[in-house]
Amino acid sequence: MTQFFIKRIYKPADLSDGYRVLVDRLWPRGISKEKASLDEWAKDIAPSTDLRKWFAHDPAKFTEFAERYISEVEQNPETPNNIANWRSHDKVTLLYGARDEANNEAAVLQKYLS
Repeated sequence: MTQFFIKRIYKPADLSDGYRVLVDRLWPRGISKEKASLDEWAKDIAPSTDLRKWFAHDPAKFTEFAERYISEVEQNPETPNNIANWRSHDKVTLLYGARDEANNEAAVLQKYLS
């Protein structure tokens, strides 16, 4: 069974991360592609631009953000392919750029996938 973890992309890559997936729509500032050490950039499953702008990383909006984001994930035709690919690995680390380590799209996805 696949284990899903989350990690801020600004933390160093590690072999123990397993399959590394960036789940942000925008490329994180100051991170080179080499430093990111990604296996996949799943920007198609990231929150929509409108949802991301509405949320604006406001912790007071996180519960509603999570609900709206899961709705987007479930309506996205790419979701089954992404999940099937991820589940083919023992360990997947969902990477995000947000400063808030608890209230971000990777945390929502991790909970959804578990």
